[in-house]
Amino acid sequence: MTLNAKTFVAVCGFAMTLACVLWNLDTHTRLGFALLTEQYLAFQLGLAACIVFLSSSFSQAKSDKPGIIGWILAMVALAVLMYTAVNYLELLQQQADRPPILTLIGAVVVFCVMEGIRRRAGTALCIIVGAFIVYALFAHLVPGPLIGREMKPVVLLQYIGFDPSSAFSLPLTVASVIVILFVFFGKLLFLAGGGAFFTDLAMALTGQSRGGSAKISVVASALFGSISGSAVSNVVTTGVITIPLMRKGGYSARDAGAIEAIASTGGQLTPPIMGAAAFLMAEFLEISYTTVAIAAVIPAALYYFSVFLQVDLIAGRDQIAVADAEHRRASDVFREGWHLALPFVVLLVALFGYGIDPSKAALLSALCIVIVGAMRPYQGERITFDRLIEAFVDTGRSLVDLLLIVTAAGFVIGILNITGLGFALTLLLVDSIGSNLIVILLISALICIVLGMGMPTSGVYVLLAVLIAPTMVEAGIEPISAHLFILYFGMMSMITPPIALAAFAAAAITGESAMQTGIASMRIGWASYVIPFAFVATPALLLKGSALETSIALAQTVVGVFAVSVAVVGFFMKKLGVGLRIALAVAGLIGMPLFGGAGDYLPLNYAFAIMACLGLVALYVQAKKTSFA
Repeated sequence: MTLNAKTFVAVCGFAMTLACVLWNLDTHTRLGFALLTEQYLAFQLGLAACIVFLSSSFSQAKSDKPGIIGWILAMVALAVLMYTAVNYLELLQQQADRPPILTLIGAVVVFCVMEGIRRRAGTALCIIVGAFIVYALFAHLVPGPLIGREMKPVVLLQYIGFDPSSAFSLPLTVASVIVILFVFFGKLLFLAGGGAFFTDLAMALTGQSRGGSAKISVVASALFGSISGSAVSNVVTTGVITIPLMRKGGYSARDAGAIEAIASTGGQLTPPIMGAAAFLMAEFLEISYTTVAIAAVIPAALYYFSVFLQVDLIAGRDQIAVADAEHRRASDVFREGWHLALPFVVLLVALFGYGIDPSKAALLSALCIVIVGAMRPYQGERITFDRLIEAFVDTGRSLVDLLLIVTAAGFVIGILNITGLGFALTLLLVDSIGSNLIVILLISALICIVLGMGMPTSGVYVLLAVLIAPTMVEAGIEPISAHLFILYFGMMSMITPPIALAAFAAAAITGESAMQTGIASMRIGWASYVIPFAFVATPALLLKGSALETSIALAQTVVGVFAVSVAVVGFFMKKLGVGLRIALAVAGLIGMPLFGGAGDYLPLNYAFAIMACLGLVALYVQAKKTSFA
């Protein structure tokens, strides 16, 4: 082979990122010619398909030697989609005549996406999307309420593989226009020394406290996880530093891996970027990004409050000392790396202060990183021309899986719309489940965890937003509550066995059993399974209500999380017996606003919240008296 697959993949990755930057700068308009968004999307999808076939084999293994079949598939995908990109407007005008070229384009797009997600996202997702395609072919033969309109194979291929309402619809648009830039932002920040800066800052802030080694992991993962776009990537990036530190500090291999997994997963749920899911959510709900980010603040704070509290309690129970690491003051760390905080300031001011479009805000922030990263190093790390090129290449390559998944989600969206299955499925689920909110939420949570297994953050959210959220909204749940709920439980698949990717990645570093690490992640991350129920039942936790309602709901939830965390760990100032742990768990759970808003003033919630609070105070006072005796 005269062509080198690795080099070709790098060129395609670079071109994907560069195209996104140029598109968001409106370069085509400035040069005097107009382009449809679908033309840009076809270009990106063609490059993504090319990368897949040149970097992974039929057996799903990563490979730099694709073979002749890989090259043929890559070149066919690239040629067909580049042709589509150039001629999209003309083809769109001919769509009503059903020309054969549209059938060819549709067939190539469907094959490339289905084979791509099989190789990169797993067989399960491929089967799910395939089931919808099969349904569309035979919808008119399905008995009962799920019957749909008849679609001939040619019409179906042309529709899902070409139409702006299917393959080239909202999910691919958001991923290609916005998400790429935020991943680029994260890559640049990491290459400028951002990963080391976050870890050093976390060490300075928490390293000398009880269980400091684990708190370093929690803080560093929260800081870096929000922009990394991947829980697994976050585990691998920060875990190689924090997990050995936790092991040296005295945490078991199982707990060290679990803490890193749960902390890294939470980064995807933490504003301002939320692993880019916030931007997808804003587009689906047709609300501003700011509204989504503000609504997510309290749930994210409760999530990390629970994890932070438990690592402290585990340290107390197991008598784990402070981190055995060189202590640096936070002021010293910040003095050396203050410039790495500037891009975040630019991002937040642009988004919240001036209401600038998220893609433009990401571009400004990326430019800020390039400037300050080139001018001022952090521990020898700086942005050079070679590293800038590396960021362009890595960004494109890392987004391939997401682009394929959201395109597949576009297939599902198109099928749901054209067959009427979306409406029928929603009515069927609501009729089957009834109006019981708890049952609806439990079933939705289970479906979200199952469908989310093995998928990246944004891909999980898009699929669930199409399949699950409409049913929840139809049942009377606030749209933003429903969408945050599915995002949370989609992410919980990262720490929930049997396919807990974040936990398994952490286990690979610790050498501990992957399944045991996953179970420990569920134990330490128990609150993440409960908090979504709280903010659905009590929208005040999403800042949807008065200050009084929000304060009461937050106080109830904090007390409940504290009490149940103490019960789970079995320690608060001293080791606790089984009976007391059960009592605290029951009081904490019932005391949380899981069954109605704070404005309802439910006596049972308040009574148990007060009982849990008094129980914790009594334990604290008793322990203090014992220590003074």
